[in-house]
Amino acid sequence: MRQRRWLELVKDYDCEILYHPGKANVVADALSRKVAHSAALITKQTPLLRDFERAEIAVSVGEVTAQLAQLSVQPTLRQKIIAAQLNDPYLAEKRRMVETEQGEDFSISSDDGLMFEGRLCVPEDSAVKTELLTEAHSSPFTMHPGSTKMYQDLRSVYWWRGMKREVADFVSRCLVCQQVKAPRQHPAGLLQPLSVPGWKWESVSMDFITGLPKTLKGYTVIWVVVDRLTKSAHFVPGKSTYTASKWGQLYMTEIVRLHGVPVSIISDRDAHFTSKFWKGLQLALGTRLDFSTAFHPQTDGQTERLNQILEDMLRACVLEFSGSWDSHLHLMEFAYNNSYQATIGMAPFEALYGKYCRSPVCWGEVGEQRMLGPELVQTTNAAIQKIRARMLTAQSRQKSYADVRRSRRRGS
Repeated sequence: MRQRRWLELVKDYDCEILYHPGKANVVADALSRKVAHSAALITKQTPLLRDFERAEIAVSVGEVTAQLAQLSVQPTLRQKIIAAQLNDPYLAEKRRMVETEQGEDFSISSDDGLMFEGRLCVPEDSAVKTELLTEAHSSPFTMHPGSTKMYQDLRSVYWWRGMKREVADFVSRCLVCQQVKAPRQHPAGLLQPLSVPGWKWESVSMDFITGLPKTLKGYTVIWVVVDRLTKSAHFVPGKSTYTASKWGQLYMTEIVRLHGVPVSIISDRDAHFTSKFWKGLQLALGTRLDFSTAFHPQTDGQTERLNQILEDMLRACVLEFSGSWDSHLHLMEFAYNNSYQATIGMAPFEALYGKYCRSPVCWGEVGEQRMLGPELVQTTNAAIQKIRARMLTAQSRQKSYADVRRSRRRGS
């Protein structure tokens, strides 16, 4: 039957079938049988080509076909900065001092870049600085962060004189940020911070962003789920017609699958969170539900603030990039999780996984890092204790700032 199906397929073609015995073809394997070149397959996919062009990746197919192809991606911005260092008199002088072993804080990297305390020196070249600042602020991987976030992300990799002032000036002149970011005001009543969680994804907060423009897939809702310790978040698109059962399925596949069952969930009194199905599901999982007081969003202030950040990113995305908002939602999640958070003193990715995630701006070399079991546990526990201490300090500072213009109410 199989041979008959093949005969029906090839009967319409003018071809000649030659039989080659298997014993004679002793070198045949999975790679030699595949005649299509990997790069040739890539060049036939138009959406993938557009992504490569945006990332400045060139794909070329030679005359000689290969059975095994490798696509290597290297950052071009770093090479531009290193090349421009030679035209900066100040950095050229520092390079000469390093070569004569006189520069204490400066060094030369393996790719011939001048480094200051392990950070790449950016020359006084307006074109190079503008390209770097634009990539760190308005690219799909960053989504218009504020001046503090942007400075903290850049300072871990790059250095130049007057860096903080120039970053703040660049952000203040961003037209998109001026259009989409609304002013904030203090709510009434004394601030009552929640207790700091003891471990990652042990206590989460969640909320819905509704009323968004309908996409081609019918999405009008974003479900925001945040870990209260590491500040890492997931943005789950959905439809307004989803039932509590459907949201429960998304909760298991998007949250529990990745981080396990949390101990407690903080949310408002949305109908989905107060439904019998949702309460029954969390009761079966052993998760405690903590609801905020009506007309008192400060209880779930972390998620409310993240909703404001995400809405700003959505507006910036619509103005900066083409397409519907759901096509860029995964990049918004990456941009948020990989940006500096003042409360914990690091990025959520770093707090959750122990290191920054690689991006076009922060492109670190990947090397082997072997850590024994006891050492890994000790390092992780030390990092958690540091995060909890920073959160307690931040909560105390935020409470002192918030209570300046608030009056003490009965029961607060």
